This record gives sequence, structure tokens and C-alpha cells, in this order.
Amino acid sequence: MPAPFAFDGSPHPRKSLRRDARIVGLLFASTTSMIGSGWLFGAFHAAKIAGPLAVWSWVAGAAVILLIALCFAELASMFPKSGALVHMSHASHGDGLGRIWGWMLFLAYVAGAPVESEAMVTYANNYLPGLVVPGSGVLTGIGFAVCAVLVLVMAVLNLLAVQLLLRLNNAVTWWKIAVPVLTAIVLIATSFGHPGTGAIDPGGYDAAGIFLALPAAGIVFSFVGFRMAIDLSGESSDPGRHIPMAVIGSVLLCAIVYVLLQIGFLSALRPSDLAHGWARLGFPGQTGPFAGLAAMLGMGWLAFILYVDAYVSPGGTGLLGITGGSRILYAMGEVGAGPSWLTRLNGGHVPWLAVVVMWGVGTLYLLPFPAWQKLVDYVTSVTILTYGLGPVALLVLRRNLPRAERQFRLPIAEIVAPAAFICSNLIVLWAGFKTNTVLMEIVAVGIAAYAAWFHLIARRPAADFGWREISWLLPWFGGMLAISALSDIGGGYGILTFWPAALVTAVWSLIVLATALRCALVAEKTAGAMARMAGYDEDALFIDIPRGSDR
Repeated sequence: MPAPFAFDGSPHPRKSLRRDARIVGLLFASTTSMIGSGWLFGAFHAAKIAGPLAVWSWVAGAAVILLIALCFAELASMFPKSGALVHMSHASHGDGLGRIWGWMLFLAYVAGAPVESEAMVTYANNYLPGLVVPGSGVLTGIGFAVCAVLVLVMAVLNLLAVQLLLRLNNAVTWWKIAVPVLTAIVLIATSFGHPGTGAIDPGGYDAAGIFLALPAAGIVFSFVGFRMAIDLSGESSDPGRHIPMAVIGSVLLCAIVYVLLQIGFLSALRPSDLAHGWARLGFPGQTGPFAGLAAMLGMGWLAFILYVDAYVSPGGTGLLGITGGSRILYAMGEVGAGPSWLTRLNGGHVPWLAVVVMWGVGTLYLLPFPAWQKLVDYVTSVTILTYGLGPVALLVLRRNLPRAERQFRLPIAEIVAPAAFICSNLIVLWAGFKTNTVLMEIVAVGIAAYAAWFHLIARRPAADFGWREISWLLPWFGGMLAISALSDIGGGYGILTFWPAALVTAVWSLIVLATALRCALVAEKTAGAMARMAGYDEDALFIDIPRGSDR
């Protein structure tokens, strides 16, 4: 096998990222990325949307994310590089899509630390009034300044070497698992024998709420941190074995924690809290829902622990959000989708300028999305949209390079990958028309700006842009926006009710998937891309595939 190559084809002589991360560190990295502000607020918002059926929202959310995570687990074993999500799209559909997807990933990652800082400030407002506008959850000027400082602290900690960062995270993760589990057990035990709340306001919720809560309540947002192990794959000592175990294990572990929390939350509610129905669920201290419940039940000690955890859990997740985002920027610098200075490393082998960018742009996100739930809606939609490429890339690489080495091989991928793609589009649908309109506008402006730079400023030929390979994006994005507009979800026109809209989305997803496979690179170009990115022997990738084949 040849020596690793830089993306310009030359031998790679520069200082590289350390491969110090091991299985426990990677497992805990993904786990702590998932147990953040979502657990502090998710159960409350899910109950308002789905009532007592909210428990099934967490089960559904875990199932959806696990389908997507399984696709990425195989892909990650083929791309042992930090920022692996960027490299996958280059191998399946070429540089044009890879660059566009890289910047979309950045838009998803850069909002992570700000949303966690908003969670910390929202909880703190219960004992430090003046950080959040009462009733709206919107940051005040002081709240904005505090959030900016919190994001800065997360960025500074990211300048540590990855081994030190993961050691710090390992200690934090034990706390982050213990506190939610303790909270769930205490609330369930305290409420044992009390009448349930399922019979209260039976007309205030229905089965559709199970799925509408996935984006709106922050349920999917709570699970998207599984990607952290993938982002750090270039710093793993054995990525082929460690990454699949960390990705799958972290999703299952967090699913158990979140289901227990939702059961505990529902168990602790009193009939008076539901006097105005599930949609208007309320009790003293609801801006810090679990701490408010604990105080209401006379458990001041638990409320104190929860207020402390309101810094630890979101802080740990935001910390690793900057870690993952900086690796995405690092990868973009490698492949030429961003400035080369994004790959500059400090003495701890950390891409420090990429960390600086994450802090600067992340702080700006606090301006248009000055409340936790507003920012969560955006993060969920843009993240799931970027995850939709995973199932597509998996099927392309299975077709183009069937014999390439895969240390983890997903069983029945021909069923799992289409199901994952459908689920990712359903999450986008359930985010609602208003959210999707903003999302698609941002994506359209980004693609147009990149095309203008490529053709008018860089003056590169159209043949190099990859228009053929990205042509399936227009029907995908445009079709999803049209279905969202026709639906009755989040400001849509109501022509399609909930279940017909879901059915149309599923059918459209399969049509888009077939189109995406037809637009993908041919096998020979995929092998060339893999050779450039990961040091593969290009000839070895073509076992049983004739040269020049369109497969």
C-alpha cells in the first residue's frame, strides 16, 4: 500500500493529527455529545406535543437515528480520517458535492455550542433573573454576552490535545449518565402508586404527535451527537473496530437513558399541571423543567444537582460540538473546499484556527436564534438534511467498490439504507414548512454563492464543478419543500394531512435515491478518490470490476 497522500497528490509530510483516541474515549465522546441540553428540556416539550405518548417519541427517535448511524458506521470504517463526513461525499459524487456538503455540515456543527450555551443560561435564569426574557425564552443583552463567553470557554478547552480532551470528557460523561438516571429513578419511585396522567385531556394528543415531537421537542437533536466518534476517526488507534462500536453503542445507551427520563417526567406530573391540557402544560420553574419538578416535589437536593448539571451536560456537549466542527473544517481545508490555513495545528496537534472559526461564527448564531427551541429546530433540520447523504454514499460505494475492505459491514444494507434515507426526509417534513423554508433558502444561497465563486472568481471550467453529480439535489430539496408546503405541518397549506404527506415523502425519497445513484461517480473515479483520500491501493479496489466499467 502506498504512503498516505495529501489531497494535491503529493506525499503527506506535514504534521498530522495524533491517533490517541481509544474505544472508551470514542464511545464516551458520542455519548456526551448526545446527553446535553436535550435531556434537560426534551421531555417537557415532548409531553406538550405528544402527551403520554411522548415515551414512544424517544423510541421512534432512537430507531430513526440508529438506522442512519448504522450506515455511517460502515462508511466510517472505510474513511479513517478526521472529518470523515466530508470525505464520504467526495468519494460518492465528486468534489462539487463534497464541497457543498462540507459547508452544510459546518452550518450544522457550528450551531451546537451556541444551543448548549443557551440551555445553560435558560436554566440559570431561574436563580439569576435577567438572562432570559420571561415567557419567551429569548436572551437578553446580558444573556447574549454570557452565552458568548461560555462558547469561548468551550473553544479554549478545545485547544488541548485530543487525548487530554477525551480524558476530561470521560470524567464528565460518568456524571452526565449518572445524573439523568438518578433523576429518572427518583421521580419514578416518588410517584409510584399515584394516578397516571394518560387519561387527562385524552383529546389533547394523538399518534401523529409521536412523530411531530421528533424535531420540535429536540428528540432527534438529542441523538445526533453519535457522529462525534466518526469526526474523530482520524485520531483513533483502530478506527475500523472502534468507530462502529462507539456509534452503535452510544445510540443504544442514550436511548435507554432518555426513555427512563420521559417516564420519570410523566410520572411526576400532577393533575393540576395539566389543568389547561397537554399543549399548555405548566408548573412553577418550568424554564428548568426537571429542576422545577424536583423543587415542586420537595426534593431540593435533587434540584440543586440538576442546576449543577445544567452546566455540566450542555457544557460537555458544546465542548465536543466545537471539536467535531473543527475537524470538519480541517477536512475542508484538506480537500480544498476551504482555506488551507484551516489545517494548521498547534503544539497539541489541534486545528486551532478551525476552533477559532467555530467560536466566532457560533457566537453570531445567537443573534438570529436567541432561544433554545428556535435554534434546536434549525439544528435538527440542517443536520438531518446532511445525514441524508450517508445512506446514498453507502449504496454508491457498495455498488462501485464491492470488494473494498470494510471492517464493519452492515447486514441487509439494500434495505437499511433506503429506510434511513426515507426517515431522514420524514424528519425534515415534520420540522414544518416555516422551518424548511428558512433552511432551503440558506442552502440555495450557499450553493449559488459557491457556484458564483467557482465560475466568476476562480474562473474554473464548468466541467470541473460536477454539475451532473449534483443535479439530483434540486429535485431532492425542491420536492421536499413542495411536499412540506402542501402538508398541514408547521405553516403548510394543509392540502395533505399528516399521514398522506408522510406517504408522499416516502415515495419521493425512493425516487430521489434512484436518481442520486444514477448521478454518482463511476467505479473508477470512486477508486481514485479513495486512493487520494485514504492512501488505498487503487488497483486493489477494482477486484472483480473491469477498468472503465460504469458500475
